[in-house]
Amino acid sequence: MKLQFITHFNDKYSYLDSARLALEGGCKWIQLRMKNASDEDVEAMAIEMQEMCKKHCATFIIDDRVELVRKIKADGVHLGKNDMPISEARNMLGKDFIIGGTANTFEDALSHYKSGANYIGCGPFRFTTTKEKLSPILGLEGYSEIVNKMKENNIDIPIVAIGGITYNDIPEIMKTGVTGIALSGTIINADSPIEETKRIMNIINNY
Repeated sequence: MKLQFITHFNDKYSYLDSARLALEGGCKWIQLRMKNASDEDVEAMAIEMQEMCKKHCATFIIDDRVELVRKIKADGVHLGKNDMPISEARNMLGKDFIIGGTANTFEDALSHYKSGANYIGCGPFRFTTTKEKLSPILGLEGYSEIVNKMKENNIDIPIVAIGGITYNDIPEIMKTGVTGIALSGTIINADSPIEETKRIMNIINNY
């Protein structure tokens, strides 16, 4: 759970390529995110990516598409702030699927926890071009504050930092007490995405 890879594409790699490269680098958690694609395109990609994840014994999460998650029996769904409410998704999926929710504040995280989320995607750490509607930047102080408030309220739920994070940011972010890191462009835009994933896995596993 310490490293989550969120699929993306660039001039060299497709969505499927991006997942394959992260998996070959040792990542064990893939989130398929194709925000503006059609249901048909997302389903076709999800089926192919799910098989790839199974071969690498990796967790496969789909962004937003709760019905698709149920249909193909993906491992779970990640829900943004403007997606289906977590409580509604939990009612639809039952207890056997993973549900993650995007949070920008302690209040967001608390709400997700009470609604039955399994983990929190917390961010953004800094500005990122992969998100169109960006919440206020958190930075290191924001993560420390949210983690501390969770502890004060005896809330035990994994918190995954996300949003414009680079390799050099990882040690300081992990020191705030978050559980893991979610990356996209840092991996896919590297000279060697596989080697970059390995390098990230090596440093992140020290925490």
